[in-house]
Amino acid sequence: QVQVVESGGGLVQAGGSLRLSCAASGSIFSINAMGWYRQVPGKERGVVAQITSGGSTNYADSMKGRFTISRDNAKNTVFLQMNSLKPEDTAVYYCHADVRMSSTQTTSFRYWGQGTQVTVSS
Repeated sequence: QVQVVESGGGLVQAGGSLRLSCAASGSIFSINAMGWYRQVPGKERGVVAQITSGGSTNYADSMKGRFTISRDNAKNTVFLQMNSLKPEDTAVYYCHADVRMSSTQTTSFRYWGQGTQVTVSS
């Protein structure tokens, strides 16, 4: 089995910063993409940022220039540095890891964390 655990959420004032961390552990042969999504009540979960094992990144348009995703492959960990936070960034942030559990597994499976709440006050 694979576990994905996020940390670093909390309450911050508008204009402030937070850094989210996410670690994957368990039966891991390799991890392809890792990333962050977010969800507010009544809306679908949407992508925030993703990063490949090679370090290629992509961001949702509203996060470009404010959020930075990074990764430590040796520790199966991904980070999300969030700056210039706005009240509309308030959401539950979910981390995912696309994991292969063995060399014979040809496709990865997406594992999700339990989510961490980020609240930005105005």
